[in-house]
Amino acid sequence: MSDTSRLSPATIAAQAAGAIDVQTGGVVPALPMATTYLRDAAYQPLRPDNIYLRDQSDIVRVAENVLAQLEGAKETLLFPSGMAALAAAFRTVPNGGRVLVQSQIYWGTTKWIRDFCTRRDIEVREVEASDTVAFTQTCASFKPTLALIETPSNPWLRVVDIQAAADGVHAVGGLLVVDSTAATPVLQQPLRHGADIVMHSATKGINGHSDVLAGVLATNNVTGRVWEDIKIDRHDAGAVIGPFEAWLLVRGMRTLPLRVREMSSNAAKLAAFLQDHPKIETVLYPGLPSHNGYELAQTQMTGGFGSLLSCVVKGGAEAALTVISKLTVFHRATSLGGVESLVEHRHTIEPHTGIPEGLLRLSVGIESIDDLRNDLVQAFDT
Repeated sequence: MSDTSRLSPATIAAQAAGAIDVQTGGVVPALPMATTYLRDAAYQPLRPDNIYLRDQSDIVRVAENVLAQLEGAKETLLFPSGMAALAAAFRTVPNGGRVLVQSQIYWGTTKWIRDFCTRRDIEVREVEASDTVAFTQTCASFKPTLALIETPSNPWLRVVDIQAAADGVHAVGGLLVVDSTAATPVLQQPLRHGADIVMHSATKGINGHSDVLAGVLATNNVTGRVWEDIKIDRHDAGAVIGPFEAWLLVRGMRTLPLRVREMSSNAAKLAAFLQDHPKIETVLYPGLPSHNGYELAQTQMTGGFGSLLSCVVKGGAEAALTVISKLTVFHRATSLGGVESLVEHRHTIEPHTGIPEGLLRLSVGIESIDDLRNDLVQAFDT
């Protein structure tokens, strides 16, 4: 494999970090599907690094290598889903420990953490992490073993100061995990801002084609006890990704920088359009100068502000559902980061989270910006 240390993310991704099929000379890495590997006559493995599939897969290693280089990490680990990756990090917290979690993030994360901490007698506290003073003060008084932030957050699109959060957690001896799913490694690299571990639901923008479940953890502290515990837990619990999913992930990542650039451009244009629309109460997008986190996002995000935006339709749930029923280019579905544009009425799915009844979450894809804008125009006009 060639030296890719000085290559741009676009080149790293397009060439899968230099991976090829050594056996055939193919420019695409092979898809080995074997679940177990041969031993010689003395019963020694033909390859010491391949004994049984689980976390011993060449194509998984290729995907992890691409992700590590894109993330600026020394090591990454793939999991069968984003939640599996997150759970692996939280399982390192001992019984009786303390975790600090950003409030109003992805509900699936919040729900799982609350339930997990209850079972394990772990004290959990939630705080609005985009309020740097509140987060830092809570760290000082609460002294968390582990803290989790999500930036930009889903679906509120709040931006958290990663370096300030890391400083606050490290001051009391804790570790900071950053969910960077909405940004992808193309737009944001939290490890460069002091994070200890970065987490992604690779199902979203990293794969980008709505056909793979996968999760990622990345770190630069590969010798730390927590990272070693995560690796052991992944192997022993079997929280691994399959070869075919890893191969699809590699294929999806080949166009990651290209996709993210186009999706971010489309999202920024739609956010500006919606901000001026008379039927929209507010638009949540960190790329808008009116957004509270705009200046911070400019300093820790590069190349765009992502594909995710939310808007609140005047008139509440009835008006929002009327608009969503008229859309024909946007698909009514739950996810984000794919090449196809999606729209979701969050209050229908999560009415208990305090989400505004008129909020629509848009995951903006790579379609023609004119087609996307016209679809919104006709839906509002109708």
